[in-house]
Amino acid sequence: MTATAVDIRPPLGAAAGATVEFRGLHRSFGATVALEGLDLTARPGELLALLGPSGCGKTTALRMLAGFEHPDTGEVLVDGEDITKVPAHRRGTGMVFQSYSLFPHLSAVDNVAFGLKMRGTGRAERQRRAAELLDLVGLGQLADRFPHQMSGGQQQRVALARALALQPRVLLLDEPLSALDAKVRLALREEIRRLQQDLGITTLFVTHDQEEALSIADRVAVLRAGRLEQVAEPAELYARPATAFVAEFIGTMSRIPALRAPDGQVEVLGRRLPVAGEMPAAGSLEALVRPEALRVSADPRGAATVVAASFLGAVTRLTVRLPDGAEAKADLPTEEAAALPVGSPAAVTLPDRPVLVAGRRP
Repeated sequence: MTATAVDIRPPLGAAAGATVEFRGLHRSFGATVALEGLDLTARPGELLALLGPSGCGKTTALRMLAGFEHPDTGEVLVDGEDITKVPAHRRGTGMVFQSYSLFPHLSAVDNVAFGLKMRGTGRAERQRRAAELLDLVGLGQLADRFPHQMSGGQQQRVALARALALQPRVLLLDEPLSALDAKVRLALREEIRRLQQDLGITTLFVTHDQEEALSIADRVAVLRAGRLEQVAEPAELYARPATAFVAEFIGTMSRIPALRAPDGQVEVLGRRLPVAGEMPAAGSLEALVRPEALRVSADPRGAATVVAASFLGAVTRLTVRLPDGAEAKADLPTEEAAALPVGSPAAVTLPDRPVLVAGRRP
């Protein structure tokens, strides 16, 4: 069944999705600062991922939008309306949790219909809408099953249908896939993205999984210690990280010693390169390099040595030890990597393009 079979979209002529704004959000729990001046906007109809390590403030921000937490200072707005002090049940949000949070004594269809019942919707209408929503998430045939009779993936689909039942302006997903096994997680991730695009509902998706965020989101907001490090489309975030933290948190990065050059460039692996972004004013430097950017070739006179190889299918990831003892990762087509067995000497170079630099770690 397609999304148009269920009347959960805005009325004819209304915006396809809501605009969500966090303005200067601060929140502390005792001595722990959860959010420190968060300014962030989710555009109408987009899926915005909030990504970061545990304790970075991403779930706190989501709970503030839902009305389960309140900021010490700052505002939460939806379509320009300040909802900071509006009760949770009047905010027009639907939320899906990591733990499913289904009522164990209710069937799938009654779990989905629960919110409609609390709103006073008649039994026949709420049963009809709940059945349609279960069809929408591919579980129409399991309407009468109880949570203990369903798999984790099926329970999370029921939770998603329940969140959509009240026609929310904004959908909130808090680590919805982290409790599932890898295969189910991938399938449900694709289903959530397809459903979100079909419905055009503004969605905030909290995750600590970089691959998950990059694959599902229109834009990704990276948080660290309560602060926003960068928000950008996935390709932009990966290719042009704004900070060393973002660079290393998004995908794999190798740190290669770099020297300052007189013209504001840096010298890395014997090559002078321009710097992407800002360069630390003082101290020793390291260049941050993606595995696919490092060029490794067999060379009996090469100063580097291949010390490990990991087969990843179409590519093989080599670990090479540089002359100064530092190690770096390089992704090569598997056929090319076959010429570089562990222990072989190699030449290592970088392409002629700007590199991100950071202060050397102690």
